Amino acid sequence: MDLEKPLPKEWIGKVGFNLELFPAMLFGKSWYMDRQSGIFPLQANGPMQKDANGNWQAFPIATGKKFTIAPDVVEQTLIITSLKSDLQLLDGRFYHNNGWFVVRSEVPAGATKNAVEWLIEPNVIKNFKHKPVVHVNQVGYHTNQQKTAIVELDKTETQIAEVSLLRLSENGGFKTIKKTIPEKWGRYLRFNYYKFDFFEIEKSGIYQVQYQDYKTEPFKIGDDVYVRHVWQPTLEYFLPVQMCHMRINEGYRVWHDLCHMDDALMAPVDTNHFDGYKQGQSTLTDYEPLEQVPGLNVGGWHDAGDYDLRVESQAGTVWTLALAYEEFGVDWDQTTVDQDKRVVEIHLPDGKPDVLQQVEHGVLSILGGYENLGRLYNGIICNNLRQYVLLGDASSMTDDLKYNPALAENEKTGMESGKLDDRLVFTEENAGNEFTAIQALTAAARILKGYNNELADRSLKAAAELYEMKRELRGGDYASKINATVELFITTGFEKYKNELLLMQEQIVKNINGSGWAVARVLESCREENFRQELMQAYQKLQDDLDKKQKENPFGVPYNIRIWGDGWGIQQLGMQHYFLHKNLPELFGNELIFNALNFVLGNHPGENTSSFASGVGSRSITEAYGVNRADRSFIPGGVASGTGIIRPDFPELKEWPYFWQQTEYVMGGGATHFMFLVLAANDILKD
Repeated sequence: MDLEKPLPKEWIGKVGFNLELFPAMLFGKSWYMDRQSGIFPLQANGPMQKDANGNWQAFPIATGKKFTIAPDVVEQTLIITSLKSDLQLLDGRFYHNNGWFVVRSEVPAGATKNAVEWLIEPNVIKNFKHKPVVHVNQVGYHTNQQKTAIVELDKTETQIAEVSLLRLSENGGFKTIKKTIPEKWGRYLRFNYYKFDFFEIEKSGIYQVQYQDYKTEPFKIGDDVYVRHVWQPTLEYFLPVQMCHMRINEGYRVWHDLCHMDDALMAPVDTNHFDGYKQGQSTLTDYEPLEQVPGLNVGGWHDAGDYDLRVESQAGTVWTLALAYEEFGVDWDQTTVDQDKRVVEIHLPDGKPDVLQQVEHGVLSILGGYENLGRLYNGIICNNLRQYVLLGDASSMTDDLKYNPALAENEKTGMESGKLDDRLVFTEENAGNEFTAIQALTAAARILKGYNNELADRSLKAAAELYEMKRELRGGDYASKINATVELFITTGFEKYKNELLLMQEQIVKNINGSGWAVARVLESCREENFRQELMQAYQKLQDDLDKKQKENPFGVPYNIRIWGDGWGIQQLGMQHYFLHKNLPELFGNELIFNALNFVLGNHPGENTSSFASGVGSRSITEAYGVNRADRSFIPGGVASGTGIIRPDFPELKEWPYFWQQTEYVMGGGATHFMFLVLAANDILKD
């Protein structure tokens, strides 16, 4: 590393070259630093030392000239030799729980050319080959479902072995049911893929697939494979745990205490929040900056691993749950939700369908914003960075006392305090999010009838009022408007919404990918010849496009190659395809629905074959970017985006809870689209 000129005196001891080492692959592995040695620790351990500014920093684990990483694992062994200043091995997790191990050399005084000079020697394994991997649905397969295991081999592998299907015996051991050479699919990413079909196997039981020394986790074949332990964890665990403004109990455990009862202060104008929220030159409401907005401390779910409430996430969750209830009659009751006492008891039935209670909880948040602000909120989020990085109980973020600027900072009354820790509520003009909320409120109004009639009426009233507001549309806003209009037409039956759809014929055709599935739900009511003719041509083009994309990889799904896992997009597409298949079965088959489900449940590229749905299947993601990520743990029923592709062609899904690109949970569809997809698959198969 070269410098243009020597460091100023005051920078000595502060500037250096750092190389970060991914910790999860090193925990429990060994190291040498000259004559020192040790094991990479699971947690950051002291001592600390003061830096040049007098701040406490990590004391080096070791210091020397030659650092050997993981000599006990030949595939990971790496030697770093410093030709000048010492190497330091540091632990970056003292102040940042998501930190990595760090190898560092400080820049010495007076140095310019080759100020830091290292020799890095990886251990190269000659003729290295990627070990075989077999991909299956980690839950299993319905008796009547297509059953295909995907064998993933190194692209240079020429010796193709037999693959076997094993049935585990009720008396122990196993029996080989089928054995054959897998059929070559071809090259995808950096691997060659082969398919092993066993559709004809119908005997109920537990099975494994074996290829050479690789054996999959056990999976089930049976008519009841999707009946229990698959979609239920999302409803029984994930959704309750994410609930805001409630205390969440599970037996002896408290997932979090009553939280954010001091919501919320109007965000200051001209604010660019560090999480992406923006408040412009106006609050867009009658409230002044930092004025307390009433009615926001009710309902809603914490989004992702953060503790914010995004209106589109609330709406997306409400809408998906409403359709799941409507389509499949999900009357599952395993949870007590007491809105008056603000307490949730997991696994304590209360005689009310859990889906309806969850929909109610989301609607309360959306309406709380609309009825008090006079518009939808954009989001409700913490006001400072220390709150934002909170890893712990949601109730510890604020004091639950509404902010009163007339009080001293540490002064409290029974309901107020002088501590400015309340979350902020942001507003914006966003047509897409507004139509998403309209869609959700309208669907909720249908299923809440007979359960909470007053809330159902308020939901439909708000949706109708929001729909009539004047707004400028651009880009994807048209698809959002089409979807909202469909929902209003289904709920009300009003001709004006049908006529709106007919007038948007051009936009429907243009946005057939994003709205074709929605319009298919009302196509029978839209009998106008030109409208139907144009749409059927668009549907045919959509089917041709989907068919082409499904053939681009061995997993049979349209797969977007990017560093962020594509599981959410694939399962959302599977949910949308359900409505295309249901309403236009002569054009759209059901293969994509099952391929999407298989993909999320483990049939995806790479060495990590985990189900993206935590706690679902024999192997699943159990270190996830959720609210309990500091414990390197998971929330059952949370669904991660999954395997990302490191460009150009390397699939990666690390066992590490801080990669939000791979293992984050989100509201708005991440888990509920999965839940819907499982219910849809089971519904199709039972017929």
